[in-house]
Amino acid sequence: MSRDPKKNQKVISVLLIALFFFMLLGLNDRLSEYFHLSSQRDTIATEVYALQNTEIALRTQIAYASSDNAVEDWARGDAHMALPGDMVIVPISPSAQSFTALKTPTPVPSSAENWQIWKSFLFGGE
Repeated sequence: MSRDPKKNQKVISVLLIALFFFMLLGLNDRLSEYFHLSSQRDTIATEVYALQNTEIALRTQIAYASSDNAVEDWARGDAHMALPGDMVIVPISPSAQSFTALKTPTPVPSSAENWQIWKSFLFGGE
């Protein structure tokens, strides 16, 4: 029993097309996973960058808080202390004067009917 060469070529062609189809499906799955992972990588990289900037800002605050300048700023500002030789100036509040603000009347738009607006628009007048 001898097989027909044309039939063999058709079977091989069908098998090759099926194999190519399944390879394309696998490639599609891999590409989809690649794009998903790439977007996750970009999101995480943005978060890492923001956290690094936060760390730098916090380290700067820690360095300032542990310095002598921070203690001096607190003592002079919040604690109202002075160094020897400083001239302390205490502001005196002015006597109780009441200022009354002048009220300006707000204009109230007049309400006109639509036909009156159209009449004045088309024919002029008030």
